[in-house]
Amino acid sequence: MPPAYSPTCPPAELEARLRLHGLPEIGPRRFQALIAAFGDAGSALSAPASAWRSLGIPVASSEARRSPELRAASSAAMAWLERPAQHLLMWDDIRYPALLREIDDAPPLIFLAGDPALLETPQLAVVGSRRATPPARDTAAAFSRCLAKAGFTITSGLALGIDGAAHQAAMDVGGRTLAVLGSGLQKLYPQRHRELARRISESGSALLSDYPLDAGPMPANFPRRNRIISGLSLGVLVVEAGLASGSLITARLAAEQGREVYAIPGSIHHPGSKGCHQLIRDGALLVENVEQILDSLRGWQNLPPAPVPTPQPEKSEAHPLLTLLHAAPHTSEALAARCGQPLSQVLASLSELEIDGKVSCEAGRWFARSG
Repeated sequence: MPPAYSPTCPPAELEARLRLHGLPEIGPRRFQALIAAFGDAGSALSAPASAWRSLGIPVASSEARRSPELRAASSAAMAWLERPAQHLLMWDDIRYPALLREIDDAPPLIFLAGDPALLETPQLAVVGSRRATPPARDTAAAFSRCLAKAGFTITSGLALGIDGAAHQAAMDVGGRTLAVLGSGLQKLYPQRHRELARRISESGSALLSDYPLDAGPMPANFPRRNRIISGLSLGVLVVEAGLASGSLITARLAAEQGREVYAIPGSIHHPGSKGCHQLIRDGALLVENVEQILDSLRGWQNLPPAPVPTPQPEKSEAHPLLTLLHAAPHTSEALAARCGQPLSQVLASLSELEIDGKVSCEAGRWFARSG
């Protein structure tokens, strides 16, 4: 197995980089500025405070560099790296992902639990709402299964909703998936996905973070996390998102990084479709099947061969209620009014469709399931 650090970075420099990385208010650009100014992390840490001030480094960062807590955290990280399948990749490591290195604010180091070879595979990001509707989760799963079968690693953010559906679907077909966290790998978030995270790291897939191992899930972390999801990927597929969704940040970053952006349209009556519709107006490729994604990526080298089966929606013509629910979610009362049937009859039909797995009810509204 390759070492946890590159041959040009001895353990003392590795420990110094971990300390530098753990300082408050030291992001990728300040980290790189310190290395460029002083030659290596060890020299940066021992430089006088005046030299740090001349680089515009905050006083809090300079004062914290000799704290016992920082030394303890870097020692704990060194111990973490000694365990199987736990790695640290730095921007000058030959195993550092080539696509990620291209972005303006590439993380100077990334922690990875799982198989680092995953980072050498072609990746596609699948993202969307944390409060996704059942049809959207089904669609995310269907696309992720097909893309994973085609040889792509499915990359997402381990969040509830679309992210979790995409990760799980890739593994369901024996594919690989990469979860990029907005917290440290020892502060897993969300906790509801602890078991999913364990399966990811133990199944030939991986968890990744550019935050210190013990960093908590602060709100400001997630936009920074999103630029890694897009930076690692050839393209970003947004399945369902409102106008305030973080998925739109991922898509915007992808466009700025020169990646492809794909969006799946939805009902004009559903707020969760408005983000995807905005992306399409802004130039994202409207996609209805996997082949449209694959065709747009044909120019990339090392692209997996692939026509693959396209996920097809459930045929709605078999039942009039399904026709209405494929168009938009409805309450039971609204369905009764739309189809002119007694509410009791509608409820009985919905119960039968739910038993068949064709519909589901959340927060008083019924949704058609697509798979």
